[in-house]
Amino acid sequence: MTRLGGLILIVNVVVLPGLATADPLPSWNHGEAKSAILSFVERVTEPDSRDYVPFNERVAVFDNDGTLWSEQPMYFQLIYAIDRVKALALRHPEWMDSPILKAAMEGDVEGVLAGGKGGLMEVVMASHAGLTIEEFKASVRDWLATARHPRSNRRYDGMVYQPMLELLRYLRAEGFKTFIVSGGGIDFIRVFAEEVYGIPPEQVIGSSIKAEFARTSDGTALRKLPELNFIDDKAGKPVAISLHIGRRPLAAFGNSDGDLEMLQYATTGGGLRFGLIVRHSDAEREWAYDRDSHIGRLDKALDQAGEAGWVVVDMKRDWRVVYPFELQQGP
Repeated sequence: MTRLGGLILIVNVVVLPGLATADPLPSWNHGEAKSAILSFVERVTEPDSRDYVPFNERVAVFDNDGTLWSEQPMYFQLIYAIDRVKALALRHPEWMDSPILKAAMEGDVEGVLAGGKGGLMEVVMASHAGLTIEEFKASVRDWLATARHPRSNRRYDGMVYQPMLELLRYLRAEGFKTFIVSGGGIDFIRVFAEEVYGIPPEQVIGSSIKAEFARTSDGTALRKLPELNFIDDKAGKPVAISLHIGRRPLAAFGNSDGDLEMLQYATTGGGLRFGLIVRHSDAEREWAYDRDSHIGRLDKALDQAGEAGWVVVDMKRDWRVVYPFELQQGP
């Protein structure tokens, strides 16, 4: 069993008149959000329902940062990239000529963020390029094993949302195929997605830099290049879904304006559809942010949620626990 496996298997029991059934979402408080999820799944999976959807069409797509795991105080992959730039700084004195890379080497997060998406990509490409895919994945595994979140002091792959882990498991039990569609790096997420989320690497879609085929002393490899390949964000998400999946999703789950087009694409197809937004409203257990945040801004998507019929999850109200480690702590 994996490190998180024991926690993910915990379920509550709901006693109904004359019948005891397992609650598939025990970390969700009873309310409109949980009821909407259960109702949707029942309607599309019940063979006698007029909204029934065959197994091969049950596709659900999930953003990662801020939807499946935390994204504050900044995206976790960016923290990895900055740590790697600092570790490699002595080998690359030329990086001092770039204000963005100089900021990264000095641990100046605000300086990096000031460069916008272009600055983030400069740090990512500098820290990732030159590695083979295997070398990159090994580097990420080593970092995940030792790095700790600045507030919780937990491993970054422990900063996942217990309610969303339950939702992923519930959907798969009901015949859904679950995909990650993230603005984060595809190879970064693939390192931990199967163990943490139960999502295999071939069902992870993300941003990428270019790579080239190379012969090595051990055989062959793919080596990362310092060139942008694809940004899987905003309008790029539906494009990537079409290219990688080939089906319009039945359900989409996000948390920010970066997921707006994915939510629109998934929920404007024919038949019953489902869209859900995780709204960060819990400053005590997680963070509270939306319209004015530089990380995970939720503004336009929040405005459109009501008209589009998307479920807006209020983290403070709708989630009994946030992280798996809370289950270990007890009442």
